[in-house]
Amino acid sequence: MTTIKLAIGSIIIGFVVLGLKTLAYWMTGSVALLSDALESTVNVATAFAALIAIRVAAKPADADHPYGHHKAEFFSAVLEGVMIIVAALLIFREAFDGLVNPMPLALPFEGLLVNMAATLINGFWAWVLISRGRIHKSPALVADGRHLITDVFTSVGVAFGVVLAVVTGWWILDPLLASLVAINILWSGSKIVKESLSGLMDEAVSEGMLSDIRAVIAAESAGAIEAHDLRTRHAGVATFIDFHLVVPSETTVYEAHEICDRIEHALTDLLEDASVTIHVEPPHKTKHYGAIVFE
Repeated sequence: MTTIKLAIGSIIIGFVVLGLKTLAYWMTGSVALLSDALESTVNVATAFAALIAIRVAAKPADADHPYGHHKAEFFSAVLEGVMIIVAALLIFREAFDGLVNPMPLALPFEGLLVNMAATLINGFWAWVLISRGRIHKSPALVADGRHLITDVFTSVGVAFGVVLAVVTGWWILDPLLASLVAINILWSGSKIVKESLSGLMDEAVSEGMLSDIRAVIAAESAGAIEAHDLRTRHAGVATFIDFHLVVPSETTVYEAHEICDRIEHALTDLLEDASVTIHVEPPHKTKHYGAIVFE
């Protein structure tokens, strides 16, 4: 399933879940279930944002964007995190009203069954988005999936609060549990924003991937002396790698080009969407310190 189809699926699932949660609120009058429905409106909005970002990110490089449009997905992920935080603040507002004026619930268990059906749908789709998003290296899909996971936690917490309120008759538990769940949502949203900003700031690949890249360069650099000034950054599905390659003075341009081609092909085998830039240098440019030495 392509990233575009997954993003469209998120919009459809979002509307279905929102409808079910709104129905659950109408059946019960629960502040917590209303808060859960409010959080789901964010799911629909961010699903639209993810679709737009993925379509933009899929565009090929052009004269104005020679390095491609990959970072569009990070903007979507940041937006999702911000909207999660907004949803948490809305829940706090509704919970405050419930704390000031707690009310008994109508049809609580019937409403919970409807809400739990929506939760099961969300849980399954979150797993689909996160697993497929990692396969396709799509920050927007992974962020959308994590957003749905927070929605699942919200629904479980809300259900727990509603059951406690009904069993004990302490109707104040309904808005109180909604407030606690909002705190969890707030934490999740801030985490998504932080991770997305790291991509916008050209964060390097992980230490494990960097070690793999260095190993590939070392294995495929027969005929060269060393590689140094290795730099990496990731932008959506793309990984950018550049470094300097020192070759012996007697190496011809053709031979140096063959070495570079060999390294580049091996790196793209390791990372399918890698963009590799190699700057060839003469022997007097060797650094040794921090370099990958071949001789």
